[in-house]
Amino acid sequence: MTTPHLRIATRGSPLALAQAHLTRAMLARAHGWDMAKLDELCPLLIVKTTGDRIQDRPLAEAGGKGLFVKEIEEALIAREADIAVHSMKDMPAVHPGGLMLAAVLPREDPRDIFIAGDGKPFAQLKRNAKLGTSSVRRQAQALRVRPDLEIVSLRGNVETRLAKLARGEADGIMLALAGVTRLKLQLPQAQTLDDFLPALCQGAIGIEVREADARARALVAPIDDPKTHLAISCERGFLAELDGSCRTPIAGLARLSNQTLSFRGEVLSLDGRNFWTASRDILNASRETANAAGRDAAREIPALAGDSLPRF
Repeated sequence: MTTPHLRIATRGSPLALAQAHLTRAMLARAHGWDMAKLDELCPLLIVKTTGDRIQDRPLAEAGGKGLFVKEIEEALIAREADIAVHSMKDMPAVHPGGLMLAAVLPREDPRDIFIAGDGKPFAQLKRNAKLGTSSVRRQAQALRVRPDLEIVSLRGNVETRLAKLARGEADGIMLALAGVTRLKLQLPQAQTLDDFLPALCQGAIGIEVREADARARALVAPIDDPKTHLAISCERGFLAELDGSCRTPIAGLARLSNQTLSFRGEVLSLDGRNFWTASRDILNASRETANAAGRDAAREIPALAGDSLPRF
């Protein structure tokens, strides 16, 4: 019987499984493991999270943080798995004691896309159209430019939301392009929303390990993408300082170009009528200085918003 190299904890959604399979394929290439034996070498532990169980209401109503990661982290702490694979945008800004982010995979395109039932672009949605989303960020950003829209809660994985659109439960929906790409879905009618800042850390996959597990840390180190890890460090600093969660209309993106890390962050009111932005440019940033810059940018938001800043 083959002794596993790494046991991988993951959610069981199609996208989460695609991310877990990508992770172990990258590990196999990095270490020369037999691709045909990955089910034995890197078995998957499928974990159902609170976020998976809640399907009858928007996650924002459930409150709390880490709705898609808490049970996975508990399995990691209990040593039922050696590493955990997460969508970084689902992760709280602070890890539980004893856990750490050991690697971040190369980021997919972080932008959102819009898909209408009739194939038309977002700007051509009919007046008072129904926009399907359970994200308070997407709701606020859409209402900022189209206050007439009716927001309808649309829960479920990517395929489920596309099916609900096809059934006419909404006139249009918004999705993360990264998820569509990783699922290899062909959506020729999709429109990228270049003017909407994405969720913090959208498009990035993180590998979480126990801090004390030097072996797991060493095994995942070769698949870490330094550029993505740097950007994520900045974005997570912004998130941490604002104490953001799925109940917060918060967005932001950091990009590295010619040794300069440029970040822009945004917080909105739920109806999109008010929004506040802050930006930073950091030359020759390290993860520590990137995180500090994100936090510094976040401290600017309350000063700009005053009493208008939403509290959740």
